[in-house]
Amino acid sequence: MAYISGKQAFLQILKQEGVSVMFGNPGTTELPLMDGLAREPGIHYVLALQEAVAIAMADGYAQAAGGLGAVNVHVSPGLGNAMGMLYDAMKSGAPLLLTAGQHDQAFNVTEPILWSDLPPVAKPFVKWSTEARRLEDLPRIVHRAAKTALAHPTGPVFLSLPVDVLNAERDLDLGSPTRVAPRIVGDRAAVARAAALLAKAERPLLVAGDAVAHGDALAELVELAELVGAPVMTEGVASTCSFPFTHPLYAGSMPRLGPPIRALLMRHDLLFSVGGDLFTLSLPDDVDPMPPGLAVVHLDVDPWELGKNYPAAVAILGEPKATLPELAEAVRRATGTQGHPQAAKRRDAVATAFAAERAELARRADAEAARVPIAPLTLVHEVAKHVPGDAVIVDESISSSQGVRHFFRCADAKGFFGIRGGGIGWGLPAALGVKLALPHRPVVALVGDGSAMYTNQALWTAAHESLAVVYVIFNNASYRILKQRTRALKGFSAEDDRYVAMDLDRPLIDFIGMARALGVSGERVEKAADVGGALGRGLASGGPYLLDVRIDPAFA
Repeated sequence: MAYISGKQAFLQILKQEGVSVMFGNPGTTELPLMDGLAREPGIHYVLALQEAVAIAMADGYAQAAGGLGAVNVHVSPGLGNAMGMLYDAMKSGAPLLLTAGQHDQAFNVTEPILWSDLPPVAKPFVKWSTEARRLEDLPRIVHRAAKTALAHPTGPVFLSLPVDVLNAERDLDLGSPTRVAPRIVGDRAAVARAAALLAKAERPLLVAGDAVAHGDALAELVELAELVGAPVMTEGVASTCSFPFTHPLYAGSMPRLGPPIRALLMRHDLLFSVGGDLFTLSLPDDVDPMPPGLAVVHLDVDPWELGKNYPAAVAILGEPKATLPELAEAVRRATGTQGHPQAAKRRDAVATAFAAERAELARRADAEAARVPIAPLTLVHEVAKHVPGDAVIVDESISSSQGVRHFFRCADAKGFFGIRGGGIGWGLPAALGVKLALPHRPVVALVGDGSAMYTNQALWTAAHESLAVVYVIFNNASYRILKQRTRALKGFSAEDDRYVAMDLDRPLIDFIGMARALGVSGERVEKAADVGGALGRGLASGGPYLLDVRIDPAFA
């Protein structure tokens, strides 16, 4: 028990919860918090110039650090600005404690400027949303929020912090953190049934979801995959490296459209999803992605996902790192051997097929190496050839992403982060959060030009914090993904080759000039042969660096 102000109590509770970095953009209702930070050296406040930047930085940080991300925004408009990136954080499962300042409660009945009832605004995109009404309740509420954000399934929570609560002073017991033990072991009877199905399947397919990487379970999934000899694909809209891109059983990423998913699954007699979505699609289609008769086994930390869209023959509520070893032992018992007798043969077939696919993409990339502007596939190939082996790749290349999971050699749970929710603008700031969480690893971000313009304020934070992130801007001077999908409609745009409001020209965006104005060095790259040298200069610079690479806007 100590006599303490609300602002001091809040910051001390954050430190109890393991927070050492806070992201945000303050306003008048956050002034008590900022005043408290003046005497709190244990928390480093990272300033964003717009709230979407703050949220995406915290998202990247929380995923890469594996802990609670703290982020603060300014009352109603600030929370409104944050919502797009908060959606992405919800989809990635980032454990964020999002707070917003609120007016003094004695003032709110007058409906002052910037006021609104904040918890309902945040509620659709968070696990829990509330407002602290009394200083006495603050410790309980903050600890409850942190526990909820970090419990399975992890995700953002929201607290509204009125000015009067932060300014109040009284004797207060700060309490202590609670952690829900994460290693939930799946039901053993269900595990045995799943093992029996895996053991007798002739053409099993494994799908790895973000829960594998978030739970540091790559080694456990590798063990199971090797026992069965099954190809492993990452879920279609993935945020992580949930299976090593370098492993012989890695077979790429699941498609995001119904017809190719169905064509793929028709080659298999069992689908085992380890925390993977079934299915997050990009567009509707008359073709259902799930072929009839395909047996499904699904392991997930979120019961909502189990059987959500398709019935599972076995549905296991469990955490991959805790449950996969049990499943591996059950497979050994079911096969009566050290694994499936066809495992080695299957592995060789998967490795040969994916190597051929990778080689064909590399051949195409090299064949187009002389093209100016650079072909997107060639740019991905050139960057992959020149990044260090321990580099972390942050991917928001969107329509230029072909080859990313073929050419980059990400092999650990922290080696790759991608845009999960689909709300563009995530990549520039998320890379900064990743770098803050993993300061000793090189970070290279692949970002489309349209995406970069949503959160270009992140470049100022990169310079202000001296964060050594190399940005590669895939500059096709358009919203190419929209052109692709409009063209697929086979309507007026396809007939006339005219796309309304999808070109970023007249004027062309000067990314190098913009970066320099915000304190970031960079250079334009026109030829594929120059990519390696420019990337090397960026990595050697010791600070943020931007490569503006003009790529061919033509359709692939």
